[in-house]
Amino acid sequence: MTTPSAQVRQALREDAGVLAQLNQFVHGLHGAARPDVFRPAPAVEELTPIFSGFLAREGAIAFIAELGDGTPVGYITATIHDRPADALMHARSFVFVEHIAVNPRVARTRVGSVLVEAVRVAGLEAGCTSLITDVWDFNTQALAFFGEGQRLRPMRHWLEAKL
Repeated sequence: MTTPSAQVRQALREDAGVLAQLNQFVHGLHGAARPDVFRPAPAVEELTPIFSGFLAREGAIAFIAELGDGTPVGYITATIHDRPADALMHARSFVFVEHIAVNPRVARTRVGSVLVEAVRVAGLEAGCTSLITDVWDFNTQALAFFGEGQRLRPMRHWLEAKL
């Protein structure tokens, strides 16, 4: 898949360091808004084993967006979930977007949309019937991107009170 500015490819386990490096574009926002939850600027060396472990999991999928010269500018990670039916719920198969990060210098060039589309296609190929994600309430850009841009609708709310 391509955009005018980037091409998207599936991420491999050896790309864990690339994902760790690209994570800085989203982690800083989270750390600034919720320092009580997110640690400040983890080093790429700390994050690489986390992404490597994620990429090794069953049902894990990830894509990297690269410029024509091979420079990575964004990534998306997601997990395929197959939930059997039980006494309360019907069987469900869905793809859950775990992370998405895009370099701000290529924001609004459809890189994020093409990354989400890659996950949609992978989810459909895996038999999923829906795409789900969660977004922190402070992240108004992500709320607009997923809501307006990707047509995701609220389905559940998490509420919090400090103790």
